[in-house]
Amino acid sequence: MTKIGIFFGSTEGNTERVVTQVQQGLGGEPDVVLHNVNASSAEDMQPYPTLILACPTWEIGQLQEDWDGFIDELANVDYTGKKITFLGCGDADGYPDTYQDALGIIYDRIKDKGATFIGAWPTEGYNFEASKGVVNGKFLGLAIDEDNQKDLTAGRIEKWVAQLKSEL
Repeated sequence: MTKIGIFFGSTEGNTERVVTQVQQGLGGEPDVVLHNVNASSAEDMQPYPTLILACPTWEIGQLQEDWDGFIDELANVDYTGKKITFLGCGDADGYPDTYQDALGIIYDRIKDKGATFIGAWPTEGYNFEASKGVVNGKFLGLAIDEDNQKDLTAGRIEKWVAQLKSEL
């Protein structure tokens, strides 16, 4: 398998816990490396042929604070030949009309930059009304709701990791 860089932001620890589980499912270090965006740059992203961009959606459809400070770095990455997917945490019951919007905000910044997008995830089983993180009827990547569906997290991670392995 190709080297994977997981770039994440996590305020309360949910996203960090989830990406750590994804990292382990994909084989762990040294092939799958975690990078907190609060201490990362575009240079850190460049060596990886595959990127997982993980960001929770905060409040009413906003980026997590570390991603808010990092998002401009995305303009400095050469995405040619890269495979990219997304992972988001959010609260579908509390914010049903902006669930997983952070994924769409990040995607909009890089969608026309030459990358191949993988890891789209079905919306079935989620209770939400609208999302910028849904493109062509699917989430741009794995959607996790630790607030309302924590009991589904491990199974979703396992299925998504298997899906990613087949797409890589």
